[in-house]
Amino acid sequence: MTAAVETEADRIVVPVALGERSYEILIGDDLIGEAGAFVNAAVAPRQVAVVTDENVAPLHLARLEASLKAAGIAVFSHVLPAGEGTKSFAALEDLLDRLLADGIERGDCVVALGGGVIGDL
Repeated sequence: MTAAVETEADRIVVPVALGERSYEILIGDDLIGEAGAFVNAAVAPRQVAVVTDENVAPLHLARLEASLKAAGIAVFSHVLPAGEGTKSFAALEDLLDRLLADGIERGDCVVALGGGVIGDL
């Protein structure tokens, strides 16, 4: 169940009440440009791995990387093939190998840029 939706100056905040797993959904223009600040406020990682697909990457990846880097966060990006074929153990294993090679650790952050298959992985 969600609480009342709040409206800030340039965005809508939708709280999702799940006890200890509660979070907020932000809706607004150009929020990707503020992603670095949001990530730092939430988890303050030293580095972030961004996982996206070949359809989303050309639209949003460069802006997300720039925002994260401007916030002082090291960024490793991984662009996977689009489609259900990527939702497999082999693709997950390959991605995990890449994350380990990047040096991504427990205190770091993995961002799924896009939905569907990328979020499922």
